[in-house]
Amino acid sequence: MNFEHYPTHKPWKKIGPRPRHGINLPLFSLHSKNSSGIGEFFDLIPLIDWCASIGFEVIQLLPLNDSGSDPSPYNAISSCALNPIYISLHKLPHAKIPPLPPNSSPRFVYNEVQSFKLNFLRNYCEAHGETIVKTPAFQTFVKDHSWLSYYSLFKVLKDRLGQNSWTSWPPELKEPDYEVLFEKHAPEMLIYILIQYLAFKQLSEVKKYASSKNVLIQGDIPVLISPDSSDTWMKPELFDFSLAAGAPPDAYAPDGQYWGFPIFNWDIVKKENFNWWKTRLEVASHYYDLYRIDHVVGFFRIWAIPLNAPASEGKFIPENPALWIPQGEEILQMMIGASPMLPIAEDLGTIPPSVRACLLKLGICGTKVIRWERNYNDDHTFIPFEDYPVISLTTVSTHDSETLQLWWHNSPNEAKDFADFKGWEYSPDLSFDQRLEILQDAHHTPSLFHINLLQEYLALFPELTWPNPLDERINVPGTVLPTNWSYRFCPSIEEIVSHKPLKEALQKILLVS
Repeated sequence: MNFEHYPTHKPWKKIGPRPRHGINLPLFSLHSKNSSGIGEFFDLIPLIDWCASIGFEVIQLLPLNDSGSDPSPYNAISSCALNPIYISLHKLPHAKIPPLPPNSSPRFVYNEVQSFKLNFLRNYCEAHGETIVKTPAFQTFVKDHSWLSYYSLFKVLKDRLGQNSWTSWPPELKEPDYEVLFEKHAPEMLIYILIQYLAFKQLSEVKKYASSKNVLIQGDIPVLISPDSSDTWMKPELFDFSLAAGAPPDAYAPDGQYWGFPIFNWDIVKKENFNWWKTRLEVASHYYDLYRIDHVVGFFRIWAIPLNAPASEGKFIPENPALWIPQGEEILQMMIGASPMLPIAEDLGTIPPSVRACLLKLGICGTKVIRWERNYNDDHTFIPFEDYPVISLTTVSTHDSETLQLWWHNSPNEAKDFADFKGWEYSPDLSFDQRLEILQDAHHTPSLFHINLLQEYLALFPELTWPNPLDERINVPGTVLPTNWSYRFCPSIEEIVSHKPLKEALQKILLVS
């Protein structure tokens, strides 16, 4: 492999110039004999051991930030706080966990699990908080994380005001005297700070364990944040609330997409030396070795829509295309220098060629989904795998896409094109050998990273997936469905790591040259 033009910035030097292979999963989808209704931080420990035994070196996770009552991990109410729903209750000292009803469904109910775990954690912190706050580790945590006070106060006020958006709060709470409120609500705030400490401690331990096994943890940092977040409440000047981010109309969404997130006032963010972003990245570096930059093109230009208007009425900000590359490059250079983590870009969809050229210049891997890597300006033929750039990540699907099996069933014309590309006789059903070969292809492009959704590997064996292929999908973008962000793997972690044919198949995938 030719590394003549290999990037030289610090995150790359830390990772090293060689191919890495791994799995991608939403943490909430795991379940084990110890977890309480949802995948938890310490559920990653046996998965780390399993990956290390196979030769996988990366575990990629969806965002883990607190998203309040919204199950979508991309609608965070804090840029720094972790979602308490992932705390491993059984690992808390002196914890007595009430039994939960068994769940054999392909889905879990987020709000039910959240309510159970938050109630348990509040009671636990009330019972054991006095002991925890005296420990040096807790005191260091509070000292090192200035965002905690504002986040915990925000959570307390949300509780007191019926979870209503802060934009509807009384004027004295929209522009508050923080010191007065800190003193007034200190006992209630402490509960949320303690919960964050427990989450911080557990996920930091998981990362430390992964490092001991030479497994990298990859996080996910969305470009945008909820309009009803502690960040927008604390620093409203950093955001433009008169416009909402979204996506312009395209072949996949003819009406465009309205996401509802405020856009950044980049001039003010820059004036403050990007401190908001630097803090966010510094906190994330406690948990991750790498991170996915969601919607990386949004750093260059964002589709901004008047509030509650159709997405088609939006426009790109900045409006002048000549400003896109200078803006995006400055932000991404800041991000590269702000933490030891290596960024990997989600650059899917309609991306200006100049943006991809900028990513390559900065040494930031783009994402290659093999079913979408086609010569769209010519004859729509698939791009040969050997032509993929080294500075990239290859995968067969994403959390927002159909699984490989669903794509093959739902898009027969594309599947026939791919079968022709592979020299196969088309069949409406993928065979074991064909599925295995596609995964092998995804692991042996020139890309430095090869990471696939865990369910794509599980699908090699029917007993490891749900009978209905639709139940293997994580999210359908642009929709609000009860099935979004509620996916559970069919097998438990114990069943996954003990399945010998699966392990042998994955080892075979890595060995093929």
